[in-house]
Order: sequence, then structure tokens, then C-alpha cells
Amino acid sequence: MKVLFIGGTGNISTSVSRMALERGIDLYLLNRGKRDVILNGANTLIADISDPAAAAAALHGHTWDAVVNWIAFSPADVERDIALFNGKTAQYIFISSASAYQKPLANPIITESTPLDNPYWQYSRDKITCETILTRQYQENYFPMTIVRPSLTFDTVIPVPIGGWTEFTIVDRIRKGKKIIVHGDGSSLWTITHAEDFAKGLLGLLRNPRAIGEAFHITSDEILTWDQIHFALANAAGAEPKIVHIPSDLLVYYNPELLGSLIGDKSVSVVFDNSKIKKFVPNFNATIPFAEGIKRTLAWFEADKKRQIIEPATNDMMDSMISRFERAYSE
Repeated sequence: MKVLFIGGTGNISTSVSRMALERGIDLYLLNRGKRDVILNGANTLIADISDPAAAAAALHGHTWDAVVNWIAFSPADVERDIALFNGKTAQYIFISSASAYQKPLANPIITESTPLDNPYWQYSRDKITCETILTRQYQENYFPMTIVRPSLTFDTVIPVPIGGWTEFTIVDRIRKGKKIIVHGDGSSLWTITHAEDFAKGLLGLLRNPRAIGEAFHITSDEILTWDQIHFALANAAGAEPKIVHIPSDLLVYYNPELLGSLIGDKSVSVVFDNSKIKKFVPNFNATIPFAEGIKRTLAWFEADKKRQIIEPATNDMMDSMISRFERAYSE
């Protein structure tokens, strides 16, 4: 099977690339070649997908069993891809986002039939528009698309909303005994998926004729509270967390940049029904619990000092938020 990944060396996609190669897939990566990721056996095409002439030159003469775009975020991105790959691939997979699902939810059990509507996050609204364009192209022109919606999926990021992701700030605070912020009262439910588990589902959809025209989310079945998530992170860091609970609305008031990721996503309790992906990919099963996966992630950060980014601005923001909240709470 000859497959093209546009991107392929990111937080989620690196694990998928490695597993694809292990399975004997003839994998090509189209990217700018700027990430320090070694994928032995992959064929690398160096070009910027946003440069139409360069991308067309790099892809000249190729046809594909499947194309997966890991870095399409805007309607213009998918419209470009439709023009670029129409008639040249048997399947085009668009990596959307589970944050596109309805917020607030009418039903906390999410299926692929849950409405798509997120008034709080432009990122999610752009993904919804991309899905709309691709669905129309499938219905009107039989463009062979499949939509995949990851939820919070991790490998080389720390999947907490404040002080984490590509930063090491929250781990540093935990180890130094400083207070950390957990949004709400810490009891809302969430699902975090390791990238290796996500890879099993995604690869099962490649060149799967039943998946054409369909949408899927691929997540773990493990359900945790945000307090449990932060305690597991602290345990992996070897320290006890000093948690301060601050309402999500108040956090957004302190820092409006949190609106999308909190009110439009992580402050809402969600439970994903994965019966559809399991029906289409019968061997799919998420087996890496968060407590194990986050230990792997911290080991990855600690393998290279340059990865352990501690942002003074994030520390200042957290200290300010905690101080203002505790001062107001005590009055």
C-alpha cells in the first residue's frame, strides 16, 4: 500500500508513521523537513504544502492508495488538496477534531452523529467548515474522503490546558511544590488518548472502502476526571500536586485566550462512544492508560534538556490567577 502523509512527524502523526512502517506500508512524507524526527524506511518529499508549485513538483508522477493530511486547518487547505489529489488517490483522510462537536452538549455521550457546532473556538469552526466542504465534494463528485476526529491525543506533549502541551512549566511547578490550576472543581470527565492507540484505529481505515464518505472519532475508552489527570501527571513527576480549583469562566476572564480550549472544549464533560471505529476496525482497542502514557511522555521530555521549556510568562500568569482568586475567595 502506497500512502502519503502530509506532515507525519508531529505529536500524533509520528506514532502513526512508525506503526505504518512497521506494518510494511510504503510510506511517503511530504513536509518541510524541519523536525528532528528519524523515521527509517520512510520516503521523504521536501516541500511546503502551502506552496502549490513546490508541492505539485514534489508530487509529480505519483498516485496514492491513501493520502492523510495532518496539517489542514482551513477551508483553503482542503480546497487546495481536493484540486491536488482528485483522481490521484483512492482515499483522502482529513484529520479534523473532536472539539468540533456541539458545545454545550445536549447529550454527554458523543457519537459521530452528535451535531457539529462550537461557537467558542475558531479552530473548531474552521474544522467544521472543512468537513462541510469535503462532504459536499463526496456527495456531488464522489471525492473519496474520510474524516477522522481525534480528541485530546498525546505522545510528545503534556495534555493539560494550563502550563503543559509543549511546555514543561507545570511539571516544574509540581516538583517545586508550587500551586497549579485545575479548571472547574476538577470533577468534569475527560478522555485522553495515547498516539500509539490512535494509530491502530487510523491505520485500520487506510484503503478501507467502507470508510469512504464516513466520519470517525478515535479515542480511548478510559474516562478520568481532571483531578485524576493532574494527579497521574504529578505521580509521573514524582511529587504531590498542590491543586487550586478555579472556575473555567473566571479563568477565561483572567485570560481570554483560554476561551476556546476551556469553554469550547475541556470544561465540558464528554464520554466518547467508540462503537463505530470498532465496527469498521474490529481489532482496534486502546490499551495504554493515561498513567502509563504520561510516564513515557515525561521520559521523552527528560531525554533532552532543550525540550524542558519553562515559560516565565506562564508562571507569572498562573501565580497571578491563583493570587487574585485566593484573595477574592478570602474576602
